Amino acid sequence: MRPEVLGDLGGFGALVEIGKKYQNPVLVSGTDGVGTKLKLAFDWDKHDTVGIDLVAMSVNDILVQGAEPLFFLDYFACGKLDVPRATDVIKGIAQGCEESGCALIGGETAEMPGMYPVGEYDLAGFAVGVVEKENVITGLSVGAGDVVLGLASNGAHSNGYSLIRKIIERDNPDLDAEFDNGKTLREAVIAPTRLYVKPILAALEKFTIKGMAHITGGGITENVPRVLPKTRLPKSMPNRGNCPSSSNGFKRRAMWKPKKCTGPLTAASVWSSSLLPKMPMRFGHS
Repeated sequence: MRPEVLGDLGGFGALVEIGKKYQNPVLVSGTDGVGTKLKLAFDWDKHDTVGIDLVAMSVNDILVQGAEPLFFLDYFACGKLDVPRATDVIKGIAQGCEESGCALIGGETAEMPGMYPVGEYDLAGFAVGVVEKENVITGLSVGAGDVVLGLASNGAHSNGYSLIRKIIERDNPDLDAEFDNGKTLREAVIAPTRLYVKPILAALEKFTIKGMAHITGGGITENVPRVLPKTRLPKSMPNRGNCPSSSNGFKRRAMWKPKKCTGPLTAASVWSSSLLPKMPMRFGHS
């Protein structure tokens, strides 16, 4: 638990105070789910990492505005509660919160007979963070000459899984064959979404970061412009970097060009700063 959390779990509402270290605190909130990646969790009976995915999708979102995650709540819905399976999911959520430095202050377990197929469930989560008003990152100050950097993903994160599932169904690959760095294909595909909280918060203490984008659905080409002034566009999108092996492998199977790491199987955190070292991509006038 964080020191801002008042009381224990179990109340009708959770109490959180804003720490005195903030002079003009701004709360930043975000909510998301895991999407059709859950279908693979059901098919493979692998439930201990989708909770990490759930946390990551929300905390990575609020992080791009400079917010430090404070707390998280989850919603677990099913037709009939499978306690061991639900326990695995909640353990993953707790692990994701711990790795993000935020408190899991509550949630809801909804058992609704007839609403979900046997053995299936749905997940949603909600994160709240805080940032000093003067430190809110909006992207509005991005200008010509600023550089663009990208943090690599560890796979598809929680996007593109409808396509991934179709490819698996169509090609029937050996999921337990070694695929990349000692991991099987199954392990690479189901790997939990990377949490960027600690490295980004550490970077914010050392550098001026003008804008960030959490690359989820829509890829780099649709998400980066969301945090830029309308008069600014990158001269080139960061598609020259190496894609994760899992992304390239599925792109080849889907007959995509693997060199262009910009589609829905790409996940990264991208930001710009004029104070960072030389990089190949810079901003110019649109």
